[in-house]
Amino acid sequence: MTAHPQAGGLTSERLSGLLEAVCTKTGLSSRDAELIKFTNNAVFRLPHTPAVVRIAGSTTTRTRVPTVVSVARWLARHDFPAVRLLPGMAQPLQLDGHLVTVWEHVPEVGTRPTGADLGILLRRFHGLTDPPPELPQWQPIMEIRQRLAEPEELSSDDHAFLQSVCDEVEAQLVPVRYVLAPGIIHGDAFLGNVIAGPSGPMLCDFDGTTIGPREWDLTPVAVGSLRMDYPADEHHPLAEQYGFDVTRWEGFAVLRRLRELKLVTSVLPILRSHPSIRPQWEYRMRSFKADDLTAKWQTYH
Repeated sequence: MTAHPQAGGLTSERLSGLLEAVCTKTGLSSRDAELIKFTNNAVFRLPHTPAVVRIAGSTTTRTRVPTVVSVARWLARHDFPAVRLLPGMAQPLQLDGHLVTVWEHVPEVGTRPTGADLGILLRRFHGLTDPPPELPQWQPIMEIRQRLAEPEELSSDDHAFLQSVCDEVEAQLVPVRYVLAPGIIHGDAFLGNVIAGPSGPMLCDFDGTTIGPREWDLTPVAVGSLRMDYPADEHHPLAEQYGFDVTRWEGFAVLRRLRELKLVTSVLPILRSHPSIRPQWEYRMRSFKADDLTAKWQTYH
């Protein structure tokens, strides 16, 4: 099994043990398992099943797992193009205090998804009826405060600064007037959460799915076009397909600040466990503190 030495307080040995326990319980094969992602969840690909195992890696992500399962089942009922839970087992699985979900593996063999693809998916997603009744209301600052409650190697000065920005953005959100009808939102709608499936683009990662302002789902790609060093602008194709340009809306500046705060704080629980992300995090933090809107950030590796 290929794994990082540590992952969000979960050592390589601990992750290996959890994966083996999952496979023993479900009858899946862990042979040649590969850790393909760890930010807030440890995601393993099981090539001989094939399936994907997702282990929640922080308190914040653990609290969201039941919602993720509920949303996945709801999307399956609507035949929406999204990743599917592996059938034939009760989910989520509970193992030694951890929550685990198991998914069908989707081979990424299609054309690379674009902003236009995501715009089409979001328009369809927002148009779905009867969302799961247990969906929480959008509370973005609460999520960030949860991450601030379990950081790894964050200085007291940086912690105090981020707490103050939480207070600031929380106050700025109160008077914002949204123009799109509220409803179910994905919560983290960027191209990293679109899979190039064999039948076309598919949505994944429903940890942030809530009831909230649709403008929030249009913000990540817009901010990415302004802040990240992506090779192409995906925002304008998305806006054209969706039918709304969030950057032309008067509340965008507040949502941009919120999105950038999330991009800075998202990895706080794994800063020590994943030292390779530290330089990029420090660069983001410096430019964010300096209110430098021209600095280009890179993705975490």
